[in-house]
Amino acid sequence: MKRERRDGDEIRLTTFIPIKIRKRGGRAVVVRPAAAEVKSKAAVHDQPLLVALSRAFYWQQLLDDGVVASGSKIAQREGLHQSTVNEMLRLTLLEPATVRAIYAGQQPRCMSLPWFQRNPLPVDWAAQREVVARFDA
Repeated sequence: MKRERRDGDEIRLTTFIPIKIRKRGGRAVVVRPAAAEVKSKAAVHDQPLLVALSRAFYWQQLLDDGVVASGSKIAQREGLHQSTVNEMLRLTLLEPATVRAIYAGQQPRCMSLPWFQRNPLPVDWAAQREVVARFDA
């Protein structure tokens, strides 16, 4: 969707819809694009994973700024178990491309918060890329 400002407060919206119109038997028929023509897959946001990732980065910022001294203190403040906080803090070690994919809703379908809780990724980003690449295979 494209927005253009016109005179005064009037806004003109333009929407592009990827369809084709063909003539069949003298009639106009709307043809939907093939799956290969669609440029990007639909975003599927995993809400629990997004919340956990956001909380983890917030908590990491609290630790970096010295507001809290440890994950244990965060757990006390949030009313959570210490292991839950530490599991979520591991999400801050994800490769930036993986974090961007999660926020964009473009992560592999099987990548979820329970998966991260059961399968800790390696700290090395190259090794993480190899693990994530196996998701799509």
